[in-house]
Amino acid sequence: MANIYRFFAEKRPGFDIEAQGLLSTLQNYLHIEGLTGLRIFNRYDVQGLEEENCEAAGRLIFSEPQCDNLYRENLPEIEGEHIIFAVEALPGQYDQRADSAAQCIQLAAQNQRPTVASAKVYVISGNVSDEDFLKIKKNLINPVESCETTLDTLTTLHTPFDVPADVAVLEGFLDLD
Repeated sequence: MANIYRFFAEKRPGFDIEAQGLLSTLQNYLHIEGLTGLRIFNRYDVQGLEEENCEAAGRLIFSEPQCDNLYRENLPEIEGEHIIFAVEALPGQYDQRADSAAQCIQLAAQNQRPTVASAKVYVISGNVSDEDFLKIKKNLINPVESCETTLDTLTTLHTPFDVPADVAVLEGFLDLD
């Protein structure tokens, strides 16, 4: 079984406009006063990537070196009271971030296209009640296109599925009244 490599990319302070904007929205519009900080990590899981291409993919494809911090395998140590959860696209939904990363790796490595899965990992800091946490999740997870996902290390990115049975054929349909 091929290795799965995990990367986390986070915008450095000053470049973390998305996280600061979302923090402001949650504090001001959802009135979550115990919320003191928010960090967003883009998580990439890659299967089918050669070890020699791993470091370059992390530096050049999964992050922007001038404005991102990149972490391999694990999130950095996070101090204080916090809650961590991740959101990914529902199965069957097009994941542009993962598809673009897979295409870039294929072009850069000039070999077979790897499988890439992406998710956004949110680190919520502060004294957030269970009720407020549910409000945050409801605001961030659109059930039509995304769902909460595991933070655990994956063993495969290939989702098995059952092959549907052949569609039944009704003989003599045109002769029925």
